[in-house]
Amino acid sequence: MDASTLHSARRNMVEYQIRCCKVLDPDLIDVLVNSPREKYVPEHVRSLAYMEGSVPLPCKQEMLTPLQEAQILQAISLQGNERVLEIGSGTGYLTALLALHAAEVVSCEIHEELANLATKNLKENGIDNAKVVHVNAMDPEALKAAKIGKNFDVIVIASALDEVPPHLQALLADNAQMIAFIGKDIVTLEHHRINNGASIKVGITETRLLPAEGVIKTREFVF
Repeated sequence: MDASTLHSARRNMVEYQIRCCKVLDPDLIDVLVNSPREKYVPEHVRSLAYMEGSVPLPCKQEMLTPLQEAQILQAISLQGNERVLEIGSGTGYLTALLALHAAEVVSCEIHEELANLATKNLKENGIDNAKVVHVNAMDPEALKAAKIGKNFDVIVIASALDEVPPHLQALLADNAQMIAFIGKDIVTLEHHRINNGASIKVGITETRLLPAEGVIKTREFVF
């Protein structure tokens, strides 16, 4: 596909997948129209960059759909001064979109191949305020050893969880926000905003998503 065809496909994606689903923020729409998603898609599936469904990735993973990415960005409504923690880098596309709206992004990826690919994509596309860390973010000890910092204004979890682990919640700053896919099979994209210690939860949409990998299971004791 040549550049003109890809640009047309990108505009159609925004018009028929995103705007029609009530993602209408003009600044976000402008960024999506001008951010070449195909540059973050593996070459052998690049023709799928603007399809409505998920794009297959190495390590048996999938990209979030364009609509899921847009809904996340609209919900958290970054102002440009936030420190963002992303769990699940994939190929780095959502990482890049977050970085375009934030001061700093730290993205954790459990698969080394994807972590390397995301780092390469971000560098090649001029994103210099985001870094990718190869770590299992679901393992509190591994995450602690990675020294990613804390007091994040926003945490974005790009895979499905039964619930957000306490060690991730502990990385939030005061008056912060978190967005995650919660549930099994059919999951809910939940947006949590913490204000003066109180958490306000909003369910945005229901969808299907692969479960998070590397979740540490709590051992149950039977008496």
